[in-house]
Amino acid sequence: MSESEDNKELLDALNNAGQVNIGDVVKGEILAIDDDRQAIVGIGDTGVEGVVPVKELTTNADSLNVGDVLDLVVISRIGNDKEGGSYLLSQRRLEARKAWDAIEKEYQSGDTLDATVTQVVKGGLVVDAGVRGFVPASMVSDHYVEDLNQFKGQTLTFKIIEIEPSENRLILSHRAIVEAENKAKRAHLFETLVAGDVIEGTVARMTDFGAFVDLGGVDGLVHVSEISYDHVNKPSDVLKVGEKINVKVLNVDADRQRISLSLKQTQPGPWDDIEDKAPVGAVLDGTVRRLTDFGAFVEVFPGVEGLVHISQISHEHIATPNDVLKVGQAVQVKVLNVDPDQQRLGLSIKALEEKPQVETEQDEDDQAASRSDVQNYTGNDDGGFTIGDLTGDDLNK
Repeated sequence: MSESEDNKELLDALNNAGQVNIGDVVKGEILAIDDDRQAIVGIGDTGVEGVVPVKELTTNADSLNVGDVLDLVVISRIGNDKEGGSYLLSQRRLEARKAWDAIEKEYQSGDTLDATVTQVVKGGLVVDAGVRGFVPASMVSDHYVEDLNQFKGQTLTFKIIEIEPSENRLILSHRAIVEAENKAKRAHLFETLVAGDVIEGTVARMTDFGAFVDLGGVDGLVHVSEISYDHVNKPSDVLKVGEKINVKVLNVDADRQRISLSLKQTQPGPWDDIEDKAPVGAVLDGTVRRLTDFGAFVEVFPGVEGLVHISQISHEHIATPNDVLKVGQAVQVKVLNVDPDQQRLGLSIKALEEKPQVETEQDEDDQAASRSDVQNYTGNDDGGFTIGDLTGDDLNK
C-alpha cells in the first residue's frame, strides 16, 4: 500500500471518529461495568465510547460481560470534546421503539394484540404490551365490572383504539373483543339450541321476576316460577351471581333474541317416587294451601298437594272447610290413596282424630261422598286440579 493510500485511510478514520447522531441505532460492545452497574460501551467502529445507565438496560446488568454486544439507541451527547466525548445510550428505549413500530403496524392492519394486566388504577387497567398501555374501565368488558382486580395478572386480547408513540399513549379495549366473541357465540347458540336441551350456564344477574343465566355469550331467563318446585319469593333466596347451574331450554325465540329456561325441570319432580314418600296409611305433616267448597288442598311436599275432602276434615258435620281450617294452617294428614300417574293424593284429617261413639247415617253418606270425590278429582301440573274442582258449585250456578 502506498504512502498516499495510508494517509487517506487515516484521514477517513479521523473524519469518521465521533460521527454519532442522536436517534441512531448502533452496536455497543461492552468495555466495562462500573461501580454503578453502568455499561461502558464502544460504539461500533466510531472509536467513540458511550454509557448505558442500569435503568436503560433491559438485560440484567449482572448477566452482562465485557465483550458482549448490545443493540442500542443514542439518546444524547455527554461532553463537547469530539475526541474524548461520549454518548448516553439506551437498550430499553430501543426495545420500546421496536414495540411501538410493531403496534403501529397492527393498528394500521386492524389486528389485535395480547398484553398482560400489570396494574389496577383509578379508571381502568394498565397493561404491558411491550410498552405501557391503558384500558379504560368502560372498555374492560361488555358489562359493568365492580372489581377490576380479578383481571390483574391475566393476559388478554385487545383492540387498539388509539396510539400516539410520541406521547407514549396507547389506549386499548377488551370490550370490543368480548362483544365480537359474544356475537359469534350468540349466532351459534340460536342456530343450535332447541327446546328440551339441558345446558350449563352461569347466573349473571337477578331481578324480582327471575334470574338471567349466561349460556356463553347469550343470557337466558329463568322465571321465578321455574327456579324450584317449592315456592320462591325472590331468586336471590335460592341463587347467587356467579353460580354455575344446569338449566333446561323451554323456548328459543331467535327473532326476539330470547331464551326461556327452567332450573326446576332439571331436578327430580315432586311426584317422583310419591308412592315411596307417601304410601297409603302414612301420616304426613302438611300445610293448607287452598280451600274450596268440597275440601282443602294440603301441601305435603314441595309441589305436591293432596285433597282432604270436606267429609274427611272432621267427624262432625261442617258446612264448609272454612269453618275449621284456614290457608297456611299446619295440619297432620293420613294418606288414603295414591295415584302417581294422575298425580292425585287422597288425604284425611279426621282419620287421625278419635272417632265419636255414635256414627249417624249422615256420617256414612259423607264417607261415601268422600270416596267418590277422591276417586274422581283430576290433577294438573300445578299440584292441582280441574277447573271444576277449583270452582265447585259455583260453576254449576
